[in-house]
Amino acid sequence: MPTPTHAQQLLALLARISFRLGQFTLSSGSTSDYYIDCRTTTLHAEGGRLTGHAILELLEAHNIQAEAVGGLTLGADPIVSNVATASAQRALSNPSAPLIHGFLVRKAEKQHGTARRIEGFSQPGVRVVIVDDVCTTGSSTINAIEAAREAGMTVAAVVCIVEREEANGRPAVEAAADGAPFLNLFTAAQVRAEHIRQQ
Repeated sequence: MPTPTHAQQLLALLARISFRLGQFTLSSGSTSDYYIDCRTTTLHAEGGRLTGHAILELLEAHNIQAEAVGGLTLGADPIVSNVATASAQRALSNPSAPLIHGFLVRKAEKQHGTARRIEGFSQPGVRVVIVDDVCTTGSSTINAIEAAREAGMTVAAVVCIVEREEANGRPAVEAAADGAPFLNLFTAAQVRAEHIRQQ
């Protein structure tokens, strides 16, 4: 029996520890009969490792070349760290593998020190991937896309771990991405199906 891929292992973990059935109010204000808290998985020791490698493999599968990965705090924080760490681990065994650095986008420009909105790696002209944990309306993803562009970076792709497939989410993100591909590791339907399968 073949070893499950990083993505397959991540899906199983997400379905087990991050997916809940019930009645929930989402950040958008709408209600849902399920909730996915990806941070339970992305901050899990094994879940974090799997997240980093699964996203790297997704980027490779779509031939996305980038020098950095970033997103809006707080959902993107563990994703960014895990992807950057996974790229460094890969470079140890394959020196030609690119390093992908990380940056975080503040929700508002800080009012002291450097007064910047982006923390971490930031260089005008570099190609970056914007990441998020769950995409519903896409507002936090779009916020990060706009901040990266304002800093002079080029958005090469947008990736979310779970896409809820809401009617207005993908079109809004794709419009903001302006031609850069919007990829997901999983749809909410896939996570739900795996959750039910595990019961």
